[in-house]
Amino acid sequence: MADKYGFSRRNFLRILATAAAAYPLSSLAEKRQLNNNKLTSGNTLKEPWLTLSLVQEHLFPAEKDAPGARDIQALAYLQAMIATPDFDKEDALLIHNGVGWLNDLAQQQYAKKFSQLDTETKEKVLRRIESSRAGSRWLSMLLTYILEALLTDPVYGGNPNGIGWTWLQHQAGFPTPTEDKKYYKLRKNIYRVTKA
Repeated sequence: MADKYGFSRRNFLRILATAAAAYPLSSLAEKRQLNNNKLTSGNTLKEPWLTLSLVQEHLFPAEKDAPGARDIQALAYLQAMIATPDFDKEDALLIHNGVGWLNDLAQQQYAKKFSQLDTETKEKVLRRIESSRAGSRWLSMLLTYILEALLTDPVYGGNPNGIGWTWLQHQAGFPTPTEDKKYYKLRKNIYRVTKA
């Protein structure tokens, strides 16, 4: 999916992979198998999560030496962010509506849901969605959350065991947050006391 400047996701991934040392293949393969087992062991995704997961995997595919959306638990991260108390309701609506647009377009053009399309056809449908302003914003938002999942502290639901940090050779800051120290749990209502 090259953009108007000739830059594709594959080239982006290759540049990142070149900049970072190759993640140990055996470790990545083991983690990928564990993630695949989690998805196939009775945890059947329902809409809109099924389509969102497939879009994420299409936008950020795994390669033999690079984690993909499933490896970094991009869907779990997105679900966790949507569930936070301060998540923008309009953004949540856009994410949900985008799945509807995508499946409607796939149904109109190919008489199938997005999940039933092959990779090449998924690309065509996503390109068509991207051509609209709302569709472009939807894809941009999903890509933003994928990259956040790659780089976030694992306490937020993405980047399990620091897989993204390891791949990018990033040393996380310390101390890392604990469950009770997530950013949205630290906010407190501040009331200004004024004298009457």
